[in-house]
Amino acid sequence: MSSLLSNDNVDDREDFTRRALIVGIAQGGLLAVLGTRLGWLQLAEGQHYQMLSDKNRIDLKMIAPKRGEIYDRNGTILAMNEQNFRALITPEQAASPEIALKKLGEVITLSERDIETAMNNIKRVAKFTSVEVKDQLSWEDLAKIEVRINDLPGISTDTGLIREYPLDKATAHIIGYVGAPTQDDLRKDRLFTLPGFKVGKTALERHFDKKLRGEAGLMQVEVNVTGREVHELKRQNDTPGDTLHLTIDAPLQSFLQERLSQETSCSATIMDAHSGAMYAMASHPSFDPNLFVKGMPTKTWDNLLKMRGNPLTNKAVAGQYPPGSTFKMITALAALKHGVTTQNKTVYCPGHYDLGQQRFHCWKHAGHGHVNLEQALAQSCDTYFYELANEIGIDKIAAMARLFGLGQSFDHILPEARAGIVPDKNWKMGHMGQTWRPGDTIVSSIGQGSLLSTPLQLAVMTARMVNGGKAVEPYLVEPPADTPAPKWDTLPIKAEHLALVQKGMNSTVNHDDGTAYASRIENPDMAMAGKTGTSQVKRITMAQRAAGVKNEDLPWEQRHHALFVGYAPVHSPRYVCSVVVEHGIGGSRTAAPIARDILEKAQIIAPHLSNKTERPS
Repeated sequence: MSSLLSNDNVDDREDFTRRALIVGIAQGGLLAVLGTRLGWLQLAEGQHYQMLSDKNRIDLKMIAPKRGEIYDRNGTILAMNEQNFRALITPEQAASPEIALKKLGEVITLSERDIETAMNNIKRVAKFTSVEVKDQLSWEDLAKIEVRINDLPGISTDTGLIREYPLDKATAHIIGYVGAPTQDDLRKDRLFTLPGFKVGKTALERHFDKKLRGEAGLMQVEVNVTGREVHELKRQNDTPGDTLHLTIDAPLQSFLQERLSQETSCSATIMDAHSGAMYAMASHPSFDPNLFVKGMPTKTWDNLLKMRGNPLTNKAVAGQYPPGSTFKMITALAALKHGVTTQNKTVYCPGHYDLGQQRFHCWKHAGHGHVNLEQALAQSCDTYFYELANEIGIDKIAAMARLFGLGQSFDHILPEARAGIVPDKNWKMGHMGQTWRPGDTIVSSIGQGSLLSTPLQLAVMTARMVNGGKAVEPYLVEPPADTPAPKWDTLPIKAEHLALVQKGMNSTVNHDDGTAYASRIENPDMAMAGKTGTSQVKRITMAQRAAGVKNEDLPWEQRHHALFVGYAPVHSPRYVCSVVVEHGIGGSRTAAPIARDILEKAQIIAPHLSNKTERPS
């Protein structure tokens, strides 16, 4: 018995030892595997996990680029950037944006509009993106926020830039303004999501937005557990936007805007006849573009929308008007080209022109008697041009108009520029489904009917008439210094024909029977020449005329538009101008005096305009 127990104990001990050995080996293997894995995690993936750790304390931020500045031809700044202290909110760092904004409103003054705008912008961007709550903070408000910053989770401050337009109303229609990106903009480029980032909305700010915008920089910063920056680690600087140098002369531009302000609604341009450089371009009434950047009261906005004269429209490039008698020079050139008239040919004007059963009146009902081309232009005889037009037809007149820039938008200088209308037989059939009639040609010959032109087009037309027939085009932004000068095409017009038209323009202003004689520049070295125009808005009936009703007796919006195109000096044309006064009654009455003043001013400040070498034609 004892022998059996002894053998059994021995066997049990051996089984236990073997099991312990197996368990030990298994445990050792497991520890070895775990050790190897831990070692691999520490060594092989250490960099990866370190990077994951960094993500919890490192933030990558875009740096808003500095928007390019805009200068006039002499280095006067027209669009600049000013320091701007701002309060921001980052939704991801705020438990509740509504509560965060409410707390901020207890520290500084926030309007309902500030809060509403911030909440709307929060919905438009990712939660980790900071949103501007209020800009243009005073030092006092900035200090108040910084003192309470630990009590304002999600709220931060920074320093940005805000656009400033020093000449405000004087350059509003040329420079334009910037504003908040649209929802479509936000989808195109993450740059637009930066707090307070602005894009060009109108005029040059819009036309050159991409160049002015620049490129964002990047900054790697260390943040604490609340998301606040504690240290800058790395920086890749932003690339500022391009600088624009304009052909505009700031003193002349300011003078022109001020001169136009004496009328209710008008526009004017002045350009170099040979190079195409725009020296000034103004539209009245105007507006302060700074209001669109820094905030505009609702009442101010409502007033702008209701104001007579459409202050938000640049009428110099987007206003479309019948050119009136300024178009007679086109009719004259078409007639000269096709041999319908000559320097000495005369037409008898009894005060009207009969075409079949229709009678077309001259503006001078008593008639001008026998007039040649020079006299017809100087005295603006309608009958003379009625007869020429009836002989040559509308298609030849329309072709001549297009040669001189009418019907062309010139939107390469400003996006708002319009093309106007140069009607002919095909145009009327295509747009109105009607056949062109002889009477349409008659009214078109004196710039009425369906003809529409902009003040810019009228300036270009005049430039091509007095620069030797070169097809000059306008420009507002100086090209890089190494840009080759354009070679303007020469129009297929005889020099002697252009000279005849210029002679008529000279007599218009400087002969005592010319329609603009009262607005002449008496200094012979600065004398101007030009052509008056009046475009009909509402026809005065024969019954009204018999009753003594005059155009000035009509309500303002029913009065005729007044136009003038001109150039100076007569002996060596350089400056050309165009003026349109809405409902100004007559070109000789309101438009010609403005042209005289701006052409005289341009010649007085000529050294300013000559400080750079103009692009040759």
